Amino acid sequence: MFIINLTYKTSFDKVEPHLQAHMDFVNEQYENGNFLASGKKVPRTGGVILSGVESRETLSSLMEQDPFIQHGVADFEITEFVISRVSEHLKTTFSL
Repeated sequence: MFIINLTYKTSFDKVEPHLQAHMDFVNEQYENGNFLASGKKVPRTGGVILSGVESRETLSSLMEQDPFIQHGVADFEITEFVISRVSEHLKTTFSL
């Protein structure tokens, strides 16, 4: 499992013109089964995405296609973790 931490490199007014293209990218990744959850940070300095993609390399290549990254308005960091415990209502989601 991976956490993707997106951080804006510039003010939001420079990020905003790329927001729809970014959301199109995110929606496509949900449709492809690559993203499991996502949302904006509070305060709005970027976003967080949860992914079950099979490898860090695959995920990194995928994230390079994000318009935020391609237009240089955000950076991303990937953190891998092994799920060891989840709430009862998420157990079926993660097959634990």
